[in-house]
Amino acid sequence: MDIEQAQTLWQPEPGWLNTASYGLPPEPAWTALQAALADWRVGRTSWESWDGATQRSRAAFARLIGVPVADVTIGATASQLLAPVAAALPAGATVVVPEVEFTSNLFPWLAQEPRGVHVRTVPLDKLADSVDADTDLVAFSLVQSSDGTVAAYEEIVAAARAHGALVAVDATQACGWLPFDGTRADVVVVGAYKWLMAPRGASFAYLAPALRDRLRPDAANWYAGVDPHTSYYGPPLRLAEDARRFDISPAWFSYVGAAPALELVAEIGLSAIHAHDVALANRFLVGLGRPPGDSAIVTVEVPGAQERLERAGVRAAVRAGRVRASFHVYSTEADVDLALDALTS
Repeated sequence: MDIEQAQTLWQPEPGWLNTASYGLPPEPAWTALQAALADWRVGRTSWESWDGATQRSRAAFARLIGVPVADVTIGATASQLLAPVAAALPAGATVVVPEVEFTSNLFPWLAQEPRGVHVRTVPLDKLADSVDADTDLVAFSLVQSSDGTVAAYEEIVAAARAHGALVAVDATQACGWLPFDGTRADVVVVGAYKWLMAPRGASFAYLAPALRDRLRPDAANWYAGVDPHTSYYGPPLRLAEDARRFDISPAWFSYVGAAPALELVAEIGLSAIHAHDVALANRFLVGLGRPPGDSAIVTVEVPGAQERLERAGVRAAVRAGRVRASFHVYSTEADVDLALDALTS
């Protein structure tokens, strides 16, 4: 399916340039969710039919980042999925994080400071050079929420490996438009409600097998059982041997909407989405006299920008005092030109 064919599956109002805040559902996801809600309203079906979407979503996510499905756990938020990793750090461990990191990939590490974990923040462009023999874990967003900067993934991973440090990546602002190899990291967490265009409440994590052996499943529950259907009552503890041991019981309807959305992203192809998104972002930048970049998220400083965009019906965001525009598969050149007209008139 090419981009032009895919765009018929969305119905955005003109001027939506804010996927970095939340993505818009494609028609298959919207339809599946409405059907599930209708069944829920009248008690027409059992929950098992909804739960099938959880397993489809897990498998689709694994394909998108190139990892084994057995290494993927599901949850509700990125920070919740990082929590067992943070809790497993030994007292005295050092975590290196970018200075302007989104707090879902910062607070879990800072919360461990009372027991002796040290968090050191450095400029993002100095992150690889800041990894040293005292570093136990490097945590960073693959794409920065504040301004769309794409991290030097391979360079940072190489520096971490050279010093025996773990790598924890928040790919929430990347997964869905930026192709990358998830197996290069030890942990990859993704909130699926942005570029994967799922309902909020569906999140995924890749947990490398060697790392999982260090983690304790503090949120152990029936859904993390080796067989959830025989894990409803009573001891002994009987958790899955793979990454499912870290699952939490899913918000059913979030995954009902997630499965078709993730499968559609895979059908269109990340390479095609990446080319489309970055081309539109660069059309926007060049139209404002800025040099082109490599991200689907861009930030600009234009006097009165927020008010100008609002008057034109363009929905973007303001982050760190700058207008942030983000472009995805359903975005068009007309959306870009609407924003440019507002900002340059």
